[in-house]
Amino acid sequence: MRSLLRTLERATLRDVALVCLADALVGASFGAISVSGGLPLWVPVALSVLVFAGGSQFAAVGVVLSGGGALAAVATGLVLNARLLPFGFTVADVLDGPWWRRLLGAQLLTDETAAFALQQNEPRRRRAVYWLCGIALFVVWNVSVLLGALAGGLLGDTDALGLDAAFPAVLLALVLPSLVDRRIRTAALVGAVVAVAATPFVPAGLPVLLALVGLLFAGRPAAGEAARSAADEQNVENAVGGESAVKSEKETVR
Repeated sequence: MRSLLRTLERATLRDVALVCLADALVGASFGAISVSGGLPLWVPVALSVLVFAGGSQFAAVGVVLSGGGALAAVATGLVLNARLLPFGFTVADVLDGPWWRRLLGAQLLTDETAAFALQQNEPRRRRAVYWLCGIALFVVWNVSVLLGALAGGLLGDTDALGLDAAFPAVLLALVLPSLVDRRIRTAALVGAVVAVAATPFVPAGLPVLLALVGLLFAGRPAAGEAARSAADEQNVENAVGGESAVKSEKETVR
């Protein structure tokens, strides 16, 4: 764990801590809602350990508490978790090693772990932030769900406390820095429009999947942009090389 901490920048560690704090609030809300709705304490705890997907857990419990059956709850959770399939492809390089390590890493795959991993350019940092964020979130989420379930109905109306808004607010804060790229802005805007437009007409969970249509509009970097990037990198290398040559010449003169 210490090696993971040394690999990452302080700003990244701070962001991971903020996400864990938001998840703790949401997890406590989930545990309290489940138990106060009439479910036994072991249900939210088992869901948190085995499923470890906040949106799917809320959806499944919502189906059960509204009178739906177990199959309907499982189907709803699977639909919501289907969004993680493309995330798995994007972070596949992080989950190297023996099968048991890949299996454990797949269990830790969430929106947050994928987002943090994609923010890093170096493979070592990608792996470090993925495992650090995944393990921290798993521990924080399960502990907070247990505490919330033990509290039961003491929290009352969790929506009135604003706990439901903490999770999406933190995710939005993580996404905003990526929107400086025009292609990402286009994909995000198209996906958001599709999801909002589809919400009144399709079952819960499907708008999130339909938002992936936005990826089709992201496109690829233009040839001119790629050439400019390569030229900029070459200029930097030339400048560094020039500075080194000047320093060497000065040392020789001395």
